[in-house]
Amino acid sequence: MNQVKIGKSQVETAPLGLGTNKVGGHNLFAGLSEQDGLEIVRAALESGIQLLDTAFMYGKGRSEELIGEVIADFPRDQVIIADKAAQDFSSGEAVLNNDPEFLKKSVDEALRRLKTDYIDIFYIHFPDEKTPKSEAVGALQKLREAGKIRAIGISNFTPEQVKEANKDGYVDVVENYYSLIHRDEEARLFPYLKDADISFVPYFPLESGLLTGKYTKDMTFAEDDPRSKNEKFTGKAFQNTVAAVDTIRPIARQHHVDVLQIVLAWYLANPGLTAVIPGARNAAQVPGLVKSLDVSLSKEEYDQIDRTFTK
Repeated sequence: MNQVKIGKSQVETAPLGLGTNKVGGHNLFAGLSEQDGLEIVRAALESGIQLLDTAFMYGKGRSEELIGEVIADFPRDQVIIADKAAQDFSSGEAVLNNDPEFLKKSVDEALRRLKTDYIDIFYIHFPDEKTPKSEAVGALQKLREAGKIRAIGISNFTPEQVKEANKDGYVDVVENYYSLIHRDEEARLFPYLKDADISFVPYFPLESGLLTGKYTKDMTFAEDDPRSKNEKFTGKAFQNTVAAVDTIRPIARQHHVDVLQIVLAWYLANPGLTAVIPGARNAAQVPGLVKSLDVSLSKEEYDQIDRTFTK
């Protein structure tokens, strides 16, 4: 895979990564198998994926531990670990905390769970309400100077918070919600990131499978299915998204791939994005992600998808 650079840092990675919230994220998904999680990470690394995106909140550290088990079998410099923290459980409940001492403690604990001596990208997972954003990022800069992290990230920050966090120019990458059907960041954030040489990594790129082509307009969901209460999977919004996805099918047939690969190829070709981190529930899904790298969209195909999902 070609390499992309993360902001102003020295971190370089292949642009197709792996989101690992289904690796040990028992608090987020029911019925996860830890063996599956280990196999997902191993399959990803063996296929050439380098970037593993995890967080403390994925199983309250369990995702980090499982990743640590697998990466022990690979050269460390061939793995790019992106980790996140902000949730403080010291009171018994999750409270957002960006205090410098908490961030230092979070990095040290993540290093132990990952069984490594540095983290390539460390994100403040969510902003809290009290800590000045530049002060929180300044704490990460000290950790970078100490060699514990290599690049500084922030996640779920508003454009105004991003600018405040980057007051001293330390921020390398932003990870926020973005997909073909959720493109707010293009107008409100991308211009600033470009000017500030800050990378952007979208989370939720496949919208819980909604953009993979596996849904049809006539599908309905049982009352006990969470999708039945999710506005994206019901009513006009669902119908419109499925109709838009259906326009991708001819492009997929032309390239002899599935809709999934076309959507990922569109993200990989998007100049506003640095990397994309789709997830997988089992190792068998990993080759389908990697196959997107074989797709080279023409300008006409890229623009057609762009126009369809902008309407």
